[in-house]
Amino acid sequence: MNMSQQSPSADRRLSVLARHLEPSSSATVETSIVAAPTSGNAGTNSVFSHIVRAPEDPILGVTIAYNKDSSPMKLNLGVGAYRTEEGKPLVLNVVRQAEQLLVNDRSRVKEYLSITGLADFNKLSAKLILGADSPAIQENRVTTVQCLSGTGSLRVGAEFLARHYHQRTIYIPQPTWGNHPKVFTLAGLSVKSYRYYDPATRGLNFQGLLEDLGSAPSGAIVLLHACAHNPTGVDPTIDQWEQIRRLMRSRGLLPFFDSAYQGFASGSLDTDAQSVRMFVADGGEVLVAQSYAKNMGLYGERVGALSIVCRNADVASRVESQLKLVIRPMYSNPPIHGASIVATILKDRNMYHEWTLELKAMADRIIRMRQQLFDALRARGTPGDWSHIIKQIGMFTFTGLNSEQVAFMTKEYHIYMTSDGRISMAGLSSRTVPHLADAIHAAVARAR
Repeated sequence: MNMSQQSPSADRRLSVLARHLEPSSSATVETSIVAAPTSGNAGTNSVFSHIVRAPEDPILGVTIAYNKDSSPMKLNLGVGAYRTEEGKPLVLNVVRQAEQLLVNDRSRVKEYLSITGLADFNKLSAKLILGADSPAIQENRVTTVQCLSGTGSLRVGAEFLARHYHQRTIYIPQPTWGNHPKVFTLAGLSVKSYRYYDPATRGLNFQGLLEDLGSAPSGAIVLLHACAHNPTGVDPTIDQWEQIRRLMRSRGLLPFFDSAYQGFASGSLDTDAQSVRMFVADGGEVLVAQSYAKNMGLYGERVGALSIVCRNADVASRVESQLKLVIRPMYSNPPIHGASIVATILKDRNMYHEWTLELKAMADRIIRMRQQLFDALRARGTPGDWSHIIKQIGMFTFTGLNSEQVAFMTKEYHIYMTSDGRISMAGLSSRTVPHLADAIHAAVARAR
């Protein structure tokens, strides 16, 4: 159709359009546009100008201060990450093997995992912490979800409890890892503490622990460190664990284990899981947060799992359905790479065996560092009883040094640690033990 053949309706539309395009005969109305506070033309004021600077994380802040120090003598004993005798980060050989297998597998894709994560990883993680012959696993009473390392596992578990458990109070040991109270509070739980560490003996305040848990309200949640308590390195004996279990079950207290160091404390995966397995064996309900940061050296991969042991399979299935509703709006689903490394190692007999050997080597080196530091302090005649260094277990030692002594060691000896006197034994080496012993001796002698 040409222009002369246009319909009357088409002509009317063109006429209306033409009128809109013509300049208006009426006076032009000027409209002033005021910049919104969030626009680029709002001047120098920010909508966030009222925000105050947050303090550095007390643990990560140690590393920031250490990095700014130019002294060749500087020593970082603050962050909980394993170092070799040469002071270097370690990637396990078995981890490199697993990664190479994954890279070479051309059938692997980068699709999203399900909300609960990698199925093999979840199944194998539950077996690792609960035992392959666990009745709870055989009876399908366990639900396991992959989470973002130990921290993410704790947070998912805490948010689940805040939504669905009748008690919203959790008791945590005093002291405990600095992130615990923050994780639980932000998840919606009320945080209280129970006595744990005795500064006088630099050991366990077992009587105080029993008294505090005995007076906790029925049904309260109790955070328990499965092994290698952070920051003290003080663990209950098996007999003490049994007393704790009996007390908690008699009071209807719900155990929530944080297992960040399985195999890393004693060198034995089974030994370090005994506390958890004791609670599972009685048929009661238990939550367990696992991390593979330390025992596989997968710090930056953020690989962890949350397992909830329930009374029966039906409850476990319903619990899993609600865990999905916690996870989905939080991070949708977990990353695939780190969990694939773990699953590859755990399901291959030879690789699993090699992992246990490398794991024991790390644990044994830390135990040697404890002995060397104790011997060095004794050789110097450092005032006080330092036997707690070899009695404590795991990555950390609670030295008993106060904040003034720590500040002195940082200033005069360039040794960095948290102000509560916690040191990471994994950051020591045979070369640096004498330097640390000199600093401790000077700090203690100076205070006398």
